[in-house]
Amino acid sequence: QVQLVESGGGLVQAGGSLTLSCAASGRTFSSYAMAWFRQAPGKEREFVAGISRYGGTTSYADSVKGRFTISRDNAKNTVYLQMNSLKLEDTALYYCAADLYGSGSQRVRNSYANWGQGTRVTVSS
Repeated sequence: QVQLVESGGGLVQAGGSLTLSCAASGRTFSSYAMAWFRQAPGKEREFVAGISRYGGTTSYADSVKGRFTISRDNAKNTVYLQMNSLKLEDTALYYCAADLYGSGSQRVRNSYANWGQGTRVTVSS
């Protein structure tokens, strides 16, 4: 089992940048593919980005491709989401998720057994 704690959310103007972090503890971090999901008010939780266990493969939702970058540092047990050119529609609660021995390309919520509590990102005009 791995425990996940997100941080780095906040209020940012449209066009701005923000970096989210997710610190993991418990089982060996490199055993897990990691992903970021988000949930906007009144909407379903959706896949944002995923990364394989050693960072060699990443995947992105079309809505964030070219603007967001997912990365990980296994020595620090942390996964990051660098978000640039933020838009109003990026406003959501952002969750970190872990998939034991996964690929990081799974976009289905049920593929991830471990979740953080979320960090809120609000983009203003």
